[in-house]
Amino acid sequence: MKFHSKRATAFSALLLSGAMVLTACGGDSESADGGDGGSSSEAVSITMLPKNLGNPYFDTSTKGAKAAATDLGDDLEEVGPETASPDAQVQYINTAAQQGVGALIVSANDPTAICDALNEARDAGTKVVTFDSDTDPECRDLFINQATAEGIAKVQLELIAEQIGGSGEIAILSASANATNQNAWIKMMESELESNPDYADIELVDTVYGDDDDQKSFDETAALLQSHPDLKGIISPTTVGISAAARYLSDSDKKGKVMLTGLGTPNQMREYVKDGTVTAFALWNPEDLGALATYAADALATGEINGDPGDKFQAGDLGEYTVEEDNSVLLGDPFVFDESNIDDFDF
Repeated sequence: MKFHSKRATAFSALLLSGAMVLTACGGDSESADGGDGGSSSEAVSITMLPKNLGNPYFDTSTKGAKAAATDLGDDLEEVGPETASPDAQVQYINTAAQQGVGALIVSANDPTAICDALNEARDAGTKVVTFDSDTDPECRDLFINQATAEGIAKVQLELIAEQIGGSGEIAILSASANATNQNAWIKMMESELESNPDYADIELVDTVYGDDDDQKSFDETAALLQSHPDLKGIISPTTVGISAAARYLSDSDKKGKVMLTGLGTPNQMREYVKDGTVTAFALWNPEDLGALATYAADALATGEINGDPGDKFQAGDLGEYTVEEDNSVLLGDPFVFDESNIDDFDF
């Protein structure tokens, strides 16, 4: 998978300043206060609510969000539970509403369970932007989509098919059973496996859930290999899952025999690519995703956009983005990491 030329240019520029950009297009619009992409001189208070704290993926997305907030002159605070559950997120949503924050950015642990709390926050005047994992559309103002479900499913199937030679048993190691994004990607992969003749000789034999917990994901990998002795490949569309599975495989006699791909970060996966446990995997840049969510939240809170299809806003060095028909904003295509390029990235 290749960069578009404009994105590659933006990446090169940001690399010099220490920010890693996978999908970007240059922009030079300036706000009234002189910032790149800012829309108001008045600071917007923003609360960032990931699925859980201490997750390297969300640490990176929050890093991007904070950089964007600094660019805009906004105040951004990260809050969140230690474990990824919808009930644990509700209290933080309620607190944000009570504090009267201008915008709330949330990665949903469930598509419906946090809707009542989100809509109460919206009724109180807080703009709600989901990112990474969406709620039902009526519960938010915008969804910042890291990539389409079709695109994410496609790249992972292409990678595993290539790695196992186009035939054999595969399994999926997912996050939680009710994770919106995971389930959408898995459904697309299942459909593609059933309908695409290129995958006629590949059989999905199991889907298991590690709940985005490192030890549980590690244990589920061991159980998969025991339950399916003929397994040839594992897809783990979660950064916690793929790194835990790689750690298990790297010290087992299945290393190099059971192939592993999915969605991971370069820093988590570098050693496993270097030692031959993993050939290639994919991801968008979570730092860009957090930044884009923050620019969108600011644009909503300041009235620059309403979140309607066709609305356009500037996202700093990421460029101009347009709201799509489903009231979402698409970051871009997934990017494939392998031994040839993994050392070019640091997140």
